[in-house]
Amino acid sequence: MPPIAYLRRRLVVPAALGLAALGLAGCSSMDGLSQRLSTLGGVITPYRIDILQGNVVVREQVEALQPGMSRQQVQAILGTPLVASIFHADRWDYVFTYQRQGQPVQRRVVTVWFEGDRMVRVQTDGELPTEREFVASLQVRRPSGEAPPLQASDEQLQAAQAAGPKAPAADAPAANPATPPAAASYPPLEAR
Repeated sequence: MPPIAYLRRRLVVPAALGLAALGLAGCSSMDGLSQRLSTLGGVITPYRIDILQGNVVVREQVEALQPGMSRQQVQAILGTPLVASIFHADRWDYVFTYQRQGQPVQRRVVTVWFEGDRMVRVQTDGELPTEREFVASLQVRRPSGEAPPLQASDEQLQAAQAAGPKAPAADAPAANPATPPAAASYPPLEAR
């Protein structure tokens, strides 16, 4: 083998492999850099939507369940279970997760146990919120003060009728209905 080919194989191949390894290692470190650049050093954060998955089960629904209810009655109150395994035919699992930007993920599990077609017991993995508490937790911006009335009072209606239609502003040009607006000149649609 000529000495140049030998040197090329002994030096070029390992150098190329080393550069490729450095390039791949650089890609993983670039991920953090691109993340920092996309958030301008953490000053701003991209918008992430709220993710709500599964069955929302609130305290009032669980309180409505009574031992001895049929599967259809339970399903009418809680809805279709998220997990109904053929290996665990005697239980239904209602799983709920809620992920909101800047807050920890909320996760609740409600398990309903059956014997045959009748419900035996309900198990929750913690205290469930009431319906009102759950709806209040969904609101991003809380309304300030009381809601404005959606109907005008009799006094407001009489005042609006007495005021009549508003006159045009003095500095607005008066429209002359006898003079049509100037026709705009447009180029033809097709070349002739």
